[in-house]
Amino acid sequence: MRHSGIHMKHKNRPLPLMLLALSALLTVGSARLFAQQAPTSGPALSNAEGSAPATRAGRRGGGGARAITAGIPSGAPAPTQTDFKFYLGTGTAPQGFTQVGADLAYAPGKFGFDSNTMPTALPDGGVGSAIPFAFSVDIPEGNYRVTVTLGDKAGESTTTLLAETRRLMVERVHTDAGQLATVSYIVNVRNSHLPPPPTNAPGGSEVRLDFLDQPLTWDDKLTLEFTNSRPCVRTIEIHPVTVPTIFIMGDSTVTDQPRDPGASWGQMLPAFFKDTVAVANHATSGETLKSSITALRLDKVLSQMKKGDYLLCQFGHNDEKQSWPQTYVDPETTFKAYMSVYIAEARRRGATPVIISMMERKNGINGNTHGGFPKAYEELAAEQKVAFIDNWKNSKIMYAAMGPDLNAAFNDSTHHRTFGAYEIAKLVAQGLRDNNLPIASELRDDFKPFDPAHPDKLADFSTPMKISINGQSPRGN
Repeated sequence: MRHSGIHMKHKNRPLPLMLLALSALLTVGSARLFAQQAPTSGPALSNAEGSAPATRAGRRGGGGARAITAGIPSGAPAPTQTDFKFYLGTGTAPQGFTQVGADLAYAPGKFGFDSNTMPTALPDGGVGSAIPFAFSVDIPEGNYRVTVTLGDKAGESTTTLLAETRRLMVERVHTDAGQLATVSYIVNVRNSHLPPPPTNAPGGSEVRLDFLDQPLTWDDKLTLEFTNSRPCVRTIEIHPVTVPTIFIMGDSTVTDQPRDPGASWGQMLPAFFKDTVAVANHATSGETLKSSITALRLDKVLSQMKKGDYLLCQFGHNDEKQSWPQTYVDPETTFKAYMSVYIAEARRRGATPVIISMMERKNGINGNTHGGFPKAYEELAAEQKVAFIDNWKNSKIMYAAMGPDLNAAFNDSTHHRTFGAYEIAKLVAQGLRDNNLPIASELRDDFKPFDPAHPDKLADFSTPMKISINGQSPRGN
């Protein structure tokens, strides 16, 4: 892997006793809590917008919530094949490729077109459509390089490539009639399973998911989505890879939002990297520093983390709510203590932690809706000598500079639309570069320096992310 810049330096000093005790307490407490809750079957995928969600009573208090297992159907064997070559449509498939007809629907244990979508076979090979379509294949969790050949010999095509729950992988590929283009990108696939703890040891074997966790994010299959004015796809190749992984943890302002036009920065970030980096977004709507530990989400990330990886953490929108007493943290004390556990656990594994202050709300451009948290982030970064991206400060600058485009950046007073999420993701990517982190050398060659005082114009933004599924609205404000 190519590197430029320098590593952030920190002293290998012992973790304070308070934090060691805190980490141990949380691990044991969450394990005992989880052990009392038997996981149930995963939720069915629904296309109904605004369908009534299951009750969330007790979700943050550790009682009354149901655990959800996402992965292979009950009784079905886990997928084992990791390499695939698909030729879509009619005609003669190249040697070594599996031919997939345009009318082949996905079924568990197999592959095909998914989410009730069905493209049309093109006369000279490949498939195309005037509306989005999805293709899925059962595959073990891991990082995969996906290489796709796009285009139509008989007409123009324009394709935006997404993966899993609307993760933006490639913004826009246009081909003229008779022209083919090949693009590659890395997709992270995961399920909810954890390595089971030894006999009599505390811990759990499943992440404690709930109804806001999207099935496409937590299953044993890779789902690829193709959208824009006329997506045309000829071949798909999938191969496992070992690359640096950027793990992300946070809340609904970070997660992979399922509903168009909503979006968050974590699902936009993959589009800014070459096919040499994986982005694994574990952020979930409503999450906090505490709940991500008790739900074993942090354990899932740590179980897959290796030397050379990164952990990006942005919490605060929900942690600051005193009306949520079981997950509230004080910015001067418990916020720093809990975030320090995330930092320390990443460093233990040879990964680089990066803390990111939460972006300001729409009504806080000229003020501060986050109290002491922005200052606490800045202080913690100095105390822990950890890489820090000040999204709170930079978002205020950017929002003010957006002028009449500001309303188009927001889906509500807190959450973003695709345009706003895309701009926030640019702040994060630029922040990795500003911190001189080696991973910044893997940003795409066409990623230009981004100044929050000069954001993109809405008129120049054309990245459709509408696909055939819709999930629950984000929780939190």
